[in-house]
Amino acid sequence: MIRVLVVDDDALTLELHGQYVGRLDGFEVGGLCAGAAAAVRALIGPAPRPAVDLVLLDMTMPDGSGLDVLRRIRAAGSTVDVIAVTSVRDAETVRATASLGVVQYLVKPFTFGVFRERLEQYAQARELRAPRGAATQAEIDALLGAGRTAPIPVTPKGISPDTLDAVGRALRKGDALSAVETARLLGLSRVSARRYLEHLVEIGAAERRARHGRPGRPESEYRWSV
Repeated sequence: MIRVLVVDDDALTLELHGQYVGRLDGFEVGGLCAGAAAAVRALIGPAPRPAVDLVLLDMTMPDGSGLDVLRRIRAAGSTVDVIAVTSVRDAETVRATASLGVVQYLVKPFTFGVFRERLEQYAQARELRAPRGAATQAEIDALLGAGRTAPIPVTPKGISPDTLDAVGRALRKGDALSAVETARLLGLSRVSARRYLEHLVEIGAAERRARHGRPGRPESEYRWSV
């Protein structure tokens, strides 16, 4: 069983990702940390510490960045596997995480299907790393490819990663939202809100449905897809 420490400062996201882990065969939640300091304590602080094989690490937290956590634990000699889970996608951050041994880079927002695919890839790579004698050429090729960080999707022109993450957070609260409701909630124009909602539909993170039973023009509503 692969024990996972989930680190995120947003309580809703922390709970959601913990639930995602619990739905995967071969994985279990080893702990939940609501910030950078808590993550450092859990990984290299005084005993007793939770037994952890993998960390799902947010990159932006009020009390320190994911890079801060990585540097602290690596300096202390921790070789725990880490998957960065973040909306940050600039090249400098990606290079820095790679240099600190991050095995995957998972960009928010994402569906459960994407999450499952990435963690299954990780589990396959971890299995190949287990000592069991000489590897075949096919196993070597799989090992070199399975754990490699996937390319970060390019955000379309006019789509801000921060705003996209905010829209995703609003939908993840569970209620279906129209473009008008999303705009009012986040202080966006209706046109901008619809553009972000439609982008989430395009990447499979949200689904669009017709909203019935209300007077006036037909309206679409959007719901987070898991």
